Amino acid sequence: MPFLRTINPLQKSDIAKLNSPKETSTRAPLTIIFITIFIDLTGFGMIIPVLPIYAESLGATGFMIGLLAASYSLMQFLFMPIWGRLSDRVGRKPIILMSLLCTSVSFVLFGLASSLFLLFLARLLAGTFTANISTAQAYIADVTTTEERAKGMGLIGAAFGLGFIFGPPLGGFLSLWGLGMPGFFAGGLALCNAIAAYFLLPESLPLEDRVQSHRIPLHQHFSPKRFTHAIFHPVVGLFLVLFFILVLAFANLETTFVLMTERNFGYTAWENSLVFTYVGVIAALVNGVLIGPLVKKFGEGKLLTTGITMQAVGFFILPYLHSLPFLLIIIGTISAGSGLTNPTVNSLISKNTSKSEQGGVLGVNQSLASLARVFGPAWGGWFFDRLGVPAPYWSGGILLTGCIALSLRAMSRMRKNSVKSTDSP
Repeated sequence: MPFLRTINPLQKSDIAKLNSPKETSTRAPLTIIFITIFIDLTGFGMIIPVLPIYAESLGATGFMIGLLAASYSLMQFLFMPIWGRLSDRVGRKPIILMSLLCTSVSFVLFGLASSLFLLFLARLLAGTFTANISTAQAYIADVTTTEERAKGMGLIGAAFGLGFIFGPPLGGFLSLWGLGMPGFFAGGLALCNAIAAYFLLPESLPLEDRVQSHRIPLHQHFSPKRFTHAIFHPVVGLFLVLFFILVLAFANLETTFVLMTERNFGYTAWENSLVFTYVGVIAALVNGVLIGPLVKKFGEGKLLTTGITMQAVGFFILPYLHSLPFLLIIIGTISAGSGLTNPTVNSLISKNTSKSEQGGVLGVNQSLASLARVFGPAWGGWFFDRLGVPAPYWSGGILLTGCIALSLRAMSRMRKNSVKSTDSP
């Protein structure tokens, strides 16, 4: 790549001095990063069932609730690649610590919000400094082999699932003492998480890879060319676009699901928190237990297509349900499908990316996902208000159906690219 020009390289003697056994890849760091992300996502999960009702209590419409979710994602879109590139340069641990501390501040501001302006400000701040997921994915890529990559990425999904198990019911319970109370508790949780990570989380990126990143001028780390290089990569680009569309389709469900169950079932924040707990159990089971054996048995391509199909079918059925058993079946199917697709796509992106650029490219992926969450919630909220409850889910189902064909195309191109690489001298 034209970006890899030498500038102020560290000497080999410096590398020998600064490298230490603490940076050796072992299974222990995976456990610690899992616990770190789990605690962080528990705090995030506490906010999910409360946010739409909190916003409604401050006078927000469905469209404004969509914009509230979109504001958070817009800042992620702008800043996620920056944190990813910085993690390639300075290491994963400093970026994770910075993210946890700033997340704590944003949660406290959320709890203090007495107007829509402050609520928007809290979400904008949270979105700006959210670097945990992409940096954690890069961390996992640092310490796993290609064969174990999908299983490692599944730890993020498992942390999400467990966060949904404990976070939403805890948030719903705390909301009985005020809608801002979950924010205060989540802020304290994030602060404790940052302190624990400081002492327990080892750095995962070897010093020689950070040296490689230091050979790139600082301003080139944030050049738009790096973004477009990833997008137009013949293999990685297709998976980036695929993940963008998957998140775009799913984002309007995340935004309108609470509103849909409020209309169809009369659920409150507490009852919705129990549904999210159930979703978390499914996600944790698929990501934490099943994804590794399933990848070994069926391969990533089949799991990717199957997971997208499961989600598409669930989307088309979901808005017409008025029975709790059927709701649990369909939302469980969607959750399981998502549990198959997300770690698989992230694994495939990582496998087709050089080690010294993991943070940057995975940051681009999460940035595009954030962009999808800018448009998805606003789109879902507008469809919900103007066209009725089923509209966001039908539109999402149509996009997911298109993703089936795109996933087949991406896997075909990856296989052809692999054959060319093997045949080349």
